[in-house]
Amino acid sequence: MAPMRLEIITAEREVFADEVDMLVAPGIEGQLGILPHHAPLMTVLQPGELIIRKDGEETYLAVTGGFLEVIGNKVTILADACEHSEEIDEERAQAAVDKAREEMSRVDANQQLVQAAVAMHRAQIRLNVVRRRRPRTTPGPPAS
Repeated sequence: MAPMRLEIITAEREVFADEVDMLVAPGIEGQLGILPHHAPLMTVLQPGELIIRKDGEETYLAVTGGFLEVIGNKVTILADACEHSEEIDEERAQAAVDKAREEMSRVDANQQLVQAAVAMHRAQIRLNVVRRRRPRTTPGPPAS
């Protein structure tokens, strides 16, 4: 199948621009799978993981929200913020999850709880994305 063009842009930079075979994105109503020659589409993205497949390899990015548009054989994502897994420091991401968990346990107002839950969700997404970049190894036979 012929690839499609994918561009991911934030206010600060172009995060990704290349020909890809498939995209999985966190749409507002659930996961979206986009293949080449997808029907025209415009949707809101929620915080989550972007999965890009090209030549059998997968690339993972964390996105905090934005918009996705499909026109012709081109997908454009205008993201609030977006990071490659290699850009995420795992220790800092884990610290952010821990901090958000702690804040959630001690909030007393409903609005504060919602804010803490949003922070927790975003921190967990970043941690999930950075952990996906670890090489997956299959256990070999036991050593003699």
